[in-house]
Amino acid sequence: MRLLYNLLIYLLQLPVAAYWLVRGLINSSYRDRFGQRFGIGYPWLGRCIWIHAVSVGEVQAAVPLVRAIEKRFPDIEMLITTVTPTGAARVRSAFGDTVKHCYIPLEMPIAVDRFYESVNPELALIMETEIWPNLYRGCGVRDIPLVLVSARISPKSVDSYHRFLPLFRDTLSHGIIIAAQSEADGERFRALGASPVRTWVTGNIKFDIELPADLADRGREFRRGTFGERPVWVAASTHDQEEQQVLQAQRILQRSFKDVLLVLVPRHPERFAAVREAIEKEGFGCVARTDGKPCEPSTDIFLGDTMGEVPLFYAASDAAFVGGSLVPIGGHNLLEPAALGLPVVTGPYVYNAQEIADMFVELGACRMVDDAAGLADAIGELLADPERAATVGRKGLRIVQQNRGALDRLLGLLDPLIGDTESHEETAG
Repeated sequence: MRLLYNLLIYLLQLPVAAYWLVRGLINSSYRDRFGQRFGIGYPWLGRCIWIHAVSVGEVQAAVPLVRAIEKRFPDIEMLITTVTPTGAARVRSAFGDTVKHCYIPLEMPIAVDRFYESVNPELALIMETEIWPNLYRGCGVRDIPLVLVSARISPKSVDSYHRFLPLFRDTLSHGIIIAAQSEADGERFRALGASPVRTWVTGNIKFDIELPADLADRGREFRRGTFGERPVWVAASTHDQEEQQVLQAQRILQRSFKDVLLVLVPRHPERFAAVREAIEKEGFGCVARTDGKPCEPSTDIFLGDTMGEVPLFYAASDAAFVGGSLVPIGGHNLLEPAALGLPVVTGPYVYNAQEIADMFVELGACRMVDDAAGLADAIGELLADPERAATVGRKGLRIVQQNRGALDRLLGLLDPLIGDTESHEETAG
């Protein structure tokens, strides 16, 4: 099975390389350290802990984990790998030069081997669930402890994995530690061959979200200086075909709220210009964050065309729609606005964090809508009744607070592993 898998991997490299090259022609950030995708150009690192976080959401979830490891083990270097340039940008904005960043290699055995030859981590942490047989096997044959952090598998994915069960049983047999989000996730991993004694339920570290203490104050100040005294709602992390529905919702809202302001923040920076063009084509007055000026009475939409400022825009708004959910992307992080006590609205496509979304809807902390009309109705109700909006926001904040603690449980698993590397270093010295 592994031989067939690797043959398929090599056969796919030409179209994969073509994909990245085309993306690089469209967006120069995809040309950044392009060779690392193929195992070329990695820095030589000494003793380090490696964390893999696919993109922005996973990097954000990893922030408190990185901070905690840095505090407990200040002498160990930290490396974060991502797949996307937006993830790389989030690493830079969150950690500056204190954390190293590389792009993860493609699944080719030769690229994976080159990665480990250069990096050679003492501990590997993979955020959520990305099962890559060659990458995981690379840890196993080098005796590198590997932990899947906040690991999850959807019921639908289990059916797909079962088709390649021998490969995944082999992949999960290399001493991998599973820190599952829920007991159901733990059972799914065990069914795929994970060791029962190495499978733990630690919860979702996304609930341990870390926001700056002064964020709420900065949000209020930004609102006063940029938006003025207007009702404000934010649509964050939106995608193509989703912005059109958000703009329709804004048009509907303007019938009842003449001065309502929409803060629109596309997920991917390469789309900022296209989204602004679409806004202006629809006849909306627009001010972008990069314009560096406050909104005027004629401004209908404030375009968030910068990276890393979504929390600030949440803190400056009355209600939030979390994108990637009106189109089949899978939804983005509901916990960030909820941690600010902001009432949340989402679309139906939330399978990337289905359990969190279900919890929010069931406990009245979130409203799920299907289209532009539903979105306008949900936001309109929140803007029209600030007391109700505050109640919904408090419910979401309570959910976040009551589910914290996954980070401490995870660190309890990691301490012996990092401690082992410490003892090994002292012995070797």
